[in-house]
Amino acid sequence: MTLRPPGRRSHLPNPESGQDVLQRELLEEMAISLGRAGRRAELALTQLREHQGAADERLLLLKAAAESVHAYFIQRELCGLRKHDDVIREYRIPRAVLARLGAK
Repeated sequence: MTLRPPGRRSHLPNPESGQDVLQRELLEEMAISLGRAGRRAELALTQLREHQGAADERLLLLKAAAESVHAYFIQRELCGLRKHDDVIREYRIPRAVLARLGAK
C-alpha cells in the first residue's frame, strides 16, 4: 500500500503546479490588458482622424490619442514586445501623436 499526501495528483500524466496555473492566468490577464489598451488607442486615433471641428477640440483629441497610444506602447513593452514599427504602420499613428508620447 502506497501513501500519498492529500490533494496530490501524481497519478495524472502532467499535473499542473500552482506556479503553472498562476503563470497561465498572468499571461491571460496580460493579453486582455493589451487588447483593451489597443482598442482604446484605436478609438482615440479614429476620433482624431474623423474630427472636423475647432482647433482647440482637435488639440484635446490629439492629447487623448497620444496618452492612449503611450499607454498601449507601455503595455506592449510589459508583454515583451519592444518594437512598435508595425503597430505605428497598422494603426496609422500620425507623427503629431508620436511627437507627444509621454508628454503631459
